[in-house]
Amino acid sequence: MKHFVKSALAGLTALAAVGTAFSGSALAKQEIIFGISAKTGSLQALTATEFMNRANAKLGDTAEVKLFDSSQLGKDKDLMQKLKLGTVHLALPSSIMSSISDEFALFDMPFLVADRAHVARIEEEIFWPQIAATVEDDGYKVLAVWENGVRHITNNVRPINVPADLAGIKIRTPKSTWRVKMFSEWGANPTPMGFSEVFTGLQTGVIDGQENPYTNIDAAKLNEVQKYLSKTGHVYTPSYPTMGKAFYDSLDPEIRTVLEETARELALWAREQGEAADGALRKKLVDAGMIYNEADRAAFVEASKPIYEAFGSEVNGGKEMIEKAISLAGNS
Repeated sequence: MKHFVKSALAGLTALAAVGTAFSGSALAKQEIIFGISAKTGSLQALTATEFMNRANAKLGDTAEVKLFDSSQLGKDKDLMQKLKLGTVHLALPSSIMSSISDEFALFDMPFLVADRAHVARIEEEIFWPQIAATVEDDGYKVLAVWENGVRHITNNVRPINVPADLAGIKIRTPKSTWRVKMFSEWGANPTPMGFSEVFTGLQTGVIDGQENPYTNIDAAKLNEVQKYLSKTGHVYTPSYPTMGKAFYDSLDPEIRTVLEETARELALWAREQGEAADGALRKKLVDAGMIYNEADRAAFVEASKPIYEAFGSEVNGGKEMIEKAISLAGNS
């Protein structure tokens, strides 16, 4: 009898242990792995961190966003593939999106964006109705439109005042078909490469220059390997918190809602942070020794007409999108 009672108690203890383990497993937080290529300290990394903190506060015990910046989980191209595989759940692509869907290249049109208020109107009236869903058949779901920033040119050859000054200069561009077309049209020698390779490429002379917002130039310490900083403001580049469509569809609806709502609420925050920091970052780069000049905007606008014509004729609805975007600038 004693042996029977002892065995029964052991069995109950084992069952209790299994129940506890099962309960713990059921309550385990779902991990949302967020990989970005942007460097620590850049606006994109700051916005991703703010998103992580806000989302985790709302998610509580249900899920947790874990952020890995500075290409720890791969460059943008790698991250886009990992989104489809489900090994990364959230990424922050920027210019690379126009190589997946030509419609995203609306933001690659030079000098299209008047200011950040104009960006907000383009987002509301063109991006969400006509552009965002064009990557879904490729396996992606865009959650929001954040800021990468207003792009300027740096190089080690000469100050860039007019497009002719770019002749023969090897300029790194993102892997964006339309950015390559733009710099080719201006006479440069565009060289697409991942952002994580840019510092070394400049240091070794593989490339002469690059183009990026002040926040990325500063965060990557490109002032250490670049002499000239030319304010061109040729493109305003958004970044897009993006999930793999299959993972997005598999998520608990409540978790999905938190992620989407938090991503959307950070759009204005990111633009405000970017605008507030631009002047201070430019001063910081100049104080660090870069030679600064302001390019002739009119000369670049004139040289950019063939890019608009190509987009209007080659991209589905391209001409109409450009015309609508330009009309929305009137309220800025």
